[in-house]
Amino acid sequence: MKIRTEASTVVFNGIGYTVITVLAAVCLLPFLLIISGSLSSEMDIIADGFKLIPTTLSWEAYQAVFSNPMQMVKAYQVTAGLTIVGAALGLFLTSMAGYVLSRKEFAYRNSVSFLIYFTTLFSGGLIPWYIVVVNVLGLKDSYLAMLLPPMLSAWNIILMKNFMKSIPDSITESAKIDGAGDFTIYWKLILPLSTPGLATIGLFLALAYWNDWFLANIFITSEDKYPLQFLLYKILASAAVLKTSVAGNLSADFKPPAETLKMAAAVVVTGPIVFLYPFVQRYFVKGLTIGAVKG
Repeated sequence: MKIRTEASTVVFNGIGYTVITVLAAVCLLPFLLIISGSLSSEMDIIADGFKLIPTTLSWEAYQAVFSNPMQMVKAYQVTAGLTIVGAALGLFLTSMAGYVLSRKEFAYRNSVSFLIYFTTLFSGGLIPWYIVVVNVLGLKDSYLAMLLPPMLSAWNIILMKNFMKSIPDSITESAKIDGAGDFTIYWKLILPLSTPGLATIGLFLALAYWNDWFLANIFITSEDKYPLQFLLYKILASAAVLKTSVAGNLSADFKPPAETLKMAAAVVVTGPIVFLYPFVQRYFVKGLTIGAVKG
C-alpha cells in the first residue's frame, strides 16, 4: 500500500534537494579546480587561467613534487606517525578527562571544568609558550614539539565531558554494584558507548595533526623532520621555485612549473585526509550535536 505524499511536501523536498545539490556543487568546485590546475600545462595557466577541464594534460607538476621522492615519503611518514600517535594518545587522555569531569561523585568537577574553560578565553602568548617548550622542556627540533601541544584541547575535553554526561548514570551505578572499579567502567562501558563522541574528537585531532605546519615552522630545523604540510608551506612560500629543495633536484633542462606545482602539492597533501572523512561522518554529526546540546 502506497502512502500518499502531500503536494506541499513534494515541493518542499524538491526545493530542498535542489538547494543542497547546488551548495554541494559550489563546495566541490574549488577541489575540481585544484585537481584540474595540477594537471594543466604551466603555459595554459599563465595564458588562460584555471579551468575545470585542462586544455593540455600535463604531469610536470607531479614530476616536480616527486622529483625527490624520498623527501616526500619521509614527510608522509612524519605526518602519518604524528597523526596516528597523537590522535590515539589525545583520544585516550581527552576521554579520561571527559569521564572524570562528567561524574557527579567528583567533588571538584565544576572548579576543574572552569579552569579548563578559562584557558579558552586567555593565554600566556606565543613568546612565553616558546620559552617553555624550548628552554624549559628542551624540545627544540624534536618530534615531541609537534606531538604534545595539539594533544589536549580545552574544547575537546568540554565536548567529551558533555557527551559522556548524556550516558545514563544507571549504567555506572549497576557496574559499581557488581564490583567494577572506575577504570574498568571507563574502559569497558563508557568508551564503547562513546563511539560517536570519540569519532568526532578523533577527527578533530587527526585534522589538527595532519594540517599543522606552524609548530614545525617555529620548532623544527632539520629537513628530515619536516611534516608534509610544512614541506608544502616551504614550496608555496618560496618566491622562486628554483630556490626550493624540490626544484633543486630537477634536471637542468627541465623548467619547473610554478602555479601548477602549488596545485599538485595541495592534492598530494590533502588527498589522504579527505578520504578519511566519509568513514567517520555518521559518527561526526551525532557526536558533535549531542556533545553541544547536553549541558
